[in-house]
Amino acid sequence: MPRPLILFAFATLIPVPLIAAAAVWGGVWGLGAVLVMTVFALLLDEAVARVTLALPDTEFPVATGLSVVLALSHFALLILAVAGLAGAWLGPWEKVAVFAAAGLYFGQVSNSNAHELIHRRSRGLHDLGMWVYISLLFGHHTSAHVLVHHRFVATRADPSSARRGEGFYRFAVRAWQGSFRDGLEAERARLRKIGRSKWRNPYLLYLGGAVVFVTGTWGVEGPQGLVAYLALAVFAQSQLLMSDYVQHYGLSRSIGPGGKPEQVAARHSWNSPHWFSSALMLNAPRHSDHHAHPARPYPSLSLPDDGPMLPRSLPVMACLALIPSRWRQVMDPLADVWAGTPGLTQR
Repeated sequence: MPRPLILFAFATLIPVPLIAAAAVWGGVWGLGAVLVMTVFALLLDEAVARVTLALPDTEFPVATGLSVVLALSHFALLILAVAGLAGAWLGPWEKVAVFAAAGLYFGQVSNSNAHELIHRRSRGLHDLGMWVYISLLFGHHTSAHVLVHHRFVATRADPSSARRGEGFYRFAVRAWQGSFRDGLEAERARLRKIGRSKWRNPYLLYLGGAVVFVTGTWGVEGPQGLVAYLALAVFAQSQLLMSDYVQHYGLSRSIGPGGKPEQVAARHSWNSPHWFSSALMLNAPRHSDHHAHPARPYPSLSLPDDGPMLPRSLPVMACLALIPSRWRQVMDPLADVWAGTPGLTQR
């Protein structure tokens, strides 16, 4: 296995047994899981300024295998985490640790892996990623991300591109609602174009699958389990929304006379060169290359030489974005540089 793939496997799989043990036995396992997802990741990111985790643009059976393992691990961890949070064998602080560790894992690793899978050409892999999103009650992202975000990124037409001066909390509400609505309309338009019945709309599967997960959790784990499940889903969703917020904040594509936006370029996405968080999120912080080549597998994504770079790692910037005034103080001047004119707002 090439060294970069070993790093991907190490970063994404090491939290799995810790979270599972925390949900079953509690104790120091929960603390260890939280530290791996936070302090450990931060220290490793800071220890090495930049590591090349890019392989030639080709097929990677091992990388695909890792994505399948991560997806299956996601479902197992979701069951264990909900059971642990609903059960009586863990104390209050042990449950806090399980919720924090599992929620961070679902938000950073499961989301990133599902994102990777829905871009794959294989129907089976695409559907596996879709079901990860459905299990987090965010199934519509499967359609909205591909049909709306990639088409309209860094324009007003994209609900998932944050505008300069827009705080995260306002963005999150707008992006969730807008992506659901615009993704649904995009699927309707796609079905009309290819002459398919409206009953083939995948939104029926997204909503039906969500009902199955919610009612199944209620039936097996009761009201406490349902509350835990919903809280974990919201936590994971908020991190996906935060990722979109950070990676496109304040960057805009110019609109031509005919109303058509310029071609997507490296300058329309924020990137991060920090190696461990990049490995943990399957190179999602190499966002410019992903938008330039959406079908490119994660081991091949590279950092642009001429693209915007975040001043700190993506997880650190996500924490900063929780304080909108401080976020704007740091990021608005940087966004102005890439906009070309200080004070320029997104068109």
